[in-house]
Amino acid sequence: MYAVASAKQKLDVYLPPTGTGPFPLVVWVHGGGWWSEDKSLQPGAPQFGLLARGYAVASINYRFSSEAIFPAQIFDVKAAIRFLRGHATEYGLDKDRVAVWGSSAGGHLAALAGTSGGVAALEDLAQGNPGESSRVQAVIDWFGPIDFLQLDAEALADGCPLFDGSGYDSPSSPVSALIGATVTERPDLVRAANPITYISTDDPPFFIQHGTQDCSVSQQQSQLLYNALAPVVGYSRVTLQFLAGGHGGPLFEDAANVGKIADFLDLHLK
Repeated sequence: MYAVASAKQKLDVYLPPTGTGPFPLVVWVHGGGWWSEDKSLQPGAPQFGLLARGYAVASINYRFSSEAIFPAQIFDVKAAIRFLRGHATEYGLDKDRVAVWGSSAGGHLAALAGTSGGVAALEDLAQGNPGESSRVQAVIDWFGPIDFLQLDAEALADGCPLFDGSGYDSPSSPVSALIGATVTERPDLVRAANPITYISTDDPPFFIQHGTQDCSVSQQQSQLLYNALAPVVGYSRVTLQFLAGGHGGPLFEDAANVGKIADFLDLHLK
């Protein structure tokens, strides 16, 4: 348990098979629309590919939207990071070299963790380890949604069907469940959940990947993030790559692509 507000606030730590540490750390944030899936990593999961490159991996759970609406999810991500820093000596982690990596809804949370370092409204220090920082030194964002207000228009522009036939502005969509309202009803909450809102010159480097045939989250979402980040953070510190696939899958998870992620981490964490 990394906090005590919910039984969901658990994490698993995996250490490299060789070496004594302290190891740089990558925090994995799973997807699932902020309302499903789990931290459990199956044998052969791409995250394990980082262990051989000398990185520790922590896979975290966070509260689903059915239990608590936004910003509970980013509170949890940051609480987990603070917990891991607070227990860095115990686990053999390098608290000064921490990256966050997520896919889909987890990609959104990873990107938000990267841009909102030091934003008090998106951190609940009462969840523990208030003396530790939740800032990260690198971000890997796999096809995370960024601006919820644009999701439906982008799907139509891409020739994709709207979510569940009625779009993400539907009261039954995962986005509506996350913010507790439809996106058109509460654009203020959409802005609060948008990583672009918090971009500043001290943000960490980003590695962003998105599928060109993604009909769950348009590739235009990652383009939006890149266009906003790169001029502020630096074009050499923000990478956007498009893969000829959909919403995840083998092209993202194969060893060659995980090697690209490890190369990015080597450049910025080692």
